[in-house]
Amino acid sequence: MYDITVLPMPPDFEGEVVATLISRRTGSRRAVLYVHGFTDYFFQDHLADYYVQRGIDFYALDLRKYGRSLLPHQTRGLIRSITDYFPEIDEAVRLIRRDHDELTVNAHSTGGLITALWADRVRGRGLMQGLVLNSPFLDLNVPAPLRLAADLLRTPLSYSRRALPLGISTAYGQSLHRTEQGEWDYDLTLKPLVGFSVHAMWLAAVRRAQRRLHRGLAVDVPVLVLASSTGLRVRDFVPEARSADIVLDPEHIARWSTAIGPHVTCVRIQDGVHDLVLSAEPARKQVFAELDRWMNAYQGNANRP
Repeated sequence: MYDITVLPMPPDFEGEVVATLISRRTGSRRAVLYVHGFTDYFFQDHLADYYVQRGIDFYALDLRKYGRSLLPHQTRGLIRSITDYFPEIDEAVRLIRRDHDELTVNAHSTGGLITALWADRVRGRGLMQGLVLNSPFLDLNVPAPLRLAADLLRTPLSYSRRALPLGISTAYGQSLHRTEQGEWDYDLTLKPLVGFSVHAMWLAAVRRAQRRLHRGLAVDVPVLVLASSTGLRVRDFVPEARSADIVLDPEHIARWSTAIGPHVTCVRIQDGVHDLVLSAEPARKQVFAELDRWMNAYQGNANRP
């Protein structure tokens, strides 16, 4: 069903690095590139189905140190800067654009933060025609004093590979996986219920990227930002976790969305979870209806080849 292409990358501070490009093609001249979030990898087949059924070639990128790209010697998700991911996005886009005239980037959570900064860097080059962000990680979902503490991370702490003592919550994983309280089946070795450890180095990199976005980007293509209507801060699973974003604060997403560029549409999804395409069916239908509406408005007919 999918073709898999391994993208060798220059070594980083832990050694060998690869990324993985997953593709499902229809022969279209239009394409979408999906970029996942933290503690994540591409497994959302129904998202690929959505695009392919509209005659759009689907690509997904498992970033370095995630999913299909994680190598035995690597620390899951550990990077020094958000810009560490730019080479694999550059290479994926280069490969896609060889055979496609139009490209939309669709990204989730941390992937949304990464691709927003990437899109700002490549503005004016015509590499992409639209950006869709599903619950992008535009701010930390913690009380203001803790956000301030995160901003005070400086060398040498900001380059520490030690995990921060933040505790572990399985509530989000429990709300998703079919062996718990959810409806989705995915590889728990690649996306564990307990998530990944958060390291000072990673958190410092995220906060630098978020502060850069808060100062204002100039992404020069239409942007669709999708966020849940409701945020909920819990550590243990409760039934309400199946109809709210329990990872990020949707109010932060709405607030900072207009900092991405001059042409941003922000839509709130009733009863959406953090990864909105993994929400219960009524919310999923709204997500895809809003995608159709946006593509028809800004990219022509969503079903054209």
